[in-house]
Amino acid sequence: MNIDKFKGVFPPVPTIVDGKGHLDEAGMARLLDHIITSGANGMLILGSGGEFCHMSHETRLAVAEFCVNYVDGRVPVLLGIAAPGTAETIEYGQHAAAIGADAVLVVNPYYAQLNSDYLYHHYRTIAESTPLPVFLYNFPALTGQDIGLEVITRLARDVPNIIGIKDTIDNISHTREVINLVHGFRPDFIIFSGYDEYMLDTLILGGHGGIPATFNFAPEVTGGIYKAFIAKDYERAFSLQRRLAKLSPLYALETPFFGVIKEAINASGVAISTEVIAPARKLSPEKISLVKDIIHNIR
Repeated sequence: MNIDKFKGVFPPVPTIVDGKGHLDEAGMARLLDHIITSGANGMLILGSGGEFCHMSHETRLAVAEFCVNYVDGRVPVLLGIAAPGTAETIEYGQHAAAIGADAVLVVNPYYAQLNSDYLYHHYRTIAESTPLPVFLYNFPALTGQDIGLEVITRLARDVPNIIGIKDTIDNISHTREVINLVHGFRPDFIIFSGYDEYMLDTLILGGHGGIPATFNFAPEVTGGIYKAFIAKDYERAFSLQRRLAKLSPLYALETPFFGVIKEAINASGVAISTEVIAPARKLSPEKISLVKDIIHNIR
């Protein structure tokens, strides 16, 4: 298994939809091309920002199929397959393998709190049911539960095709502990930063990249940070990190942030529909104006 292809910047791509919440294939294709030509190392489809949580089963399958087919191997595609139940997650995972995704990303079950043994067996069962590489996705702010360092370590030790983690915790010390614990026995385990502004810290600590939504509309910033770090051009990396800090307030403009990212993409010059899937709603004119101000202030 070539794990090196999963290093770098893998932006979480929004799902472009029309006013009825149906996939806008033309807009989606335009955004996918933009991501690739902007130099992304790969991409994540149907992550949190892809609005999978508000989609019907049929829409999720349609989005996955369209995006994997359209990308057509130009860059690796991670596909989000999470669901609250193990059996449904496996079904999405088998579909991901059938359509040619490169790997799957699995956020821990949400709603019911699970003990650590249940979490362990959920992930192990999923991984043993797919031929694809599996990434853990730890996002306790949305799922209500941290996967936990013990479970992450057990899975990394016991399950060979669980090859990495997206750690989305607003505390870099958690990612540091994952790196310290897991890299002691499995140094090739991929560590992605979930929060954009922690990607540079993650790289410094021995991680491998990030999944930053800002790449969708400011690829020169988060993509540039990664390239500068790899080139050991640390002054440039620090300068871009300061530009990134000016973008971070975007995430606080609306809950959820789905519409914010789409408006930012539109404001950056990539013409897409900024419709979102209910129960989320389009941004108000006032907030659209704030998005444009933040985007233009870093140019």
